[in-house]
Amino acid sequence: METLGDKAILALGLGWVFMILIVPTLNVFYQAFANGPGPFIESVMDEDFRHAVGMTLSLAAIAVPINTAFGIATAIYIARGDFKYKSALLTVLDLPFSISPVVTGLMLVLLYGRGGIFEPALQYLDINIVFAFPGMALATLFVTLPYVARELVPILEATDVAEEEAARTLGANEWQVFWNVTLPNIRWGLLYGVILTNARAMGEFGAVSVISGNIIGRTQTLTLFVESAYKEYNTEGAFSAAVLLSMLAVGTLFLKEGLEAVSSKEKKK
Repeated sequence: METLGDKAILALGLGWVFMILIVPTLNVFYQAFANGPGPFIESVMDEDFRHAVGMTLSLAAIAVPINTAFGIATAIYIARGDFKYKSALLTVLDLPFSISPVVTGLMLVLLYGRGGIFEPALQYLDINIVFAFPGMALATLFVTLPYVARELVPILEATDVAEEEAARTLGANEWQVFWNVTLPNIRWGLLYGVILTNARAMGEFGAVSVISGNIIGRTQTLTLFVESAYKEYNTEGAFSAAVLLSMLAVGTLFLKEGLEAVSSKEKKK
């Protein structure tokens, strides 16, 4: 039975969440449509806005499949392997969580920019990394690196390997074992990791901002567009971009909750 103190703590917690999360989010939508849908539609049709959307989707389209493949391979290696420096490898895998995104962007600039270690080779090959799409892709890949692997490692460690060993005994090769035995056991964790990777890729600001130079119409993502538009007093454009990012975030949350609900039902069966 709930006491008065429990209800007070619950009310305080809900009030805090409402003020910190709900009110700011609703205010973004209100500001975007305060003058009707016209300004929002006009902002969405703006060429720079559409370029920023395309850039954001392109970065996600690169980061998600690459880091999904990397995450699966790394998680299987860590969970199924028996080697001395497993904890050290996990620590290295967590670096993108602990390093500031701005520092990540700076590290990439120091490597690939003017005076960087790889500058002579890049100049010889006539390849631009800094202030160009390849650098933005590298930054996005770095910050989204651990999500899939970190979701799968505990699942694989908790999964009995007997089924995989039985499949090998029956003559299945490693690909068949993965596709028919391992993947069905990790599919919900994999989807959850992919969703988180995609959300981070589309919402990244710091690392991409540093290495891209935030060049309007060339190296600007939606998050960078929000900052630039607001600084230039284009509040309608900024709020329109913020609404689109918020919708993507909310959609990601609903998809995550749906996957967790389906996974929970399957576990109860």
